[in-house]
Amino acid sequence: MEIFNLEGHEYIELNNLLKITGMCESGGRAKVLIADGMVKVDGQVETRKRCKIKHGQVVEFDGQQISIQ
Repeated sequence: MEIFNLEGHEYIELNNLLKITGMCESGGRAKVLIADGMVKVDGQVETRKRCKIKHGQVVEFDGQQISIQ
């Protein structure tokens, strides 16, 4: 499991998280994958592209997990 540190920020939008961590090659691709139901947040499918991901949450995509710190 990869760890992503918010570095003092309250949250990061889901599409930006996928892009910044390299799970998707672009923000546009991340939006499509989220809309298609390919991403889970805390074990539940998340289709809101700009969903606010906060400390303690876990994002899953393509067999990879990111823990938000």
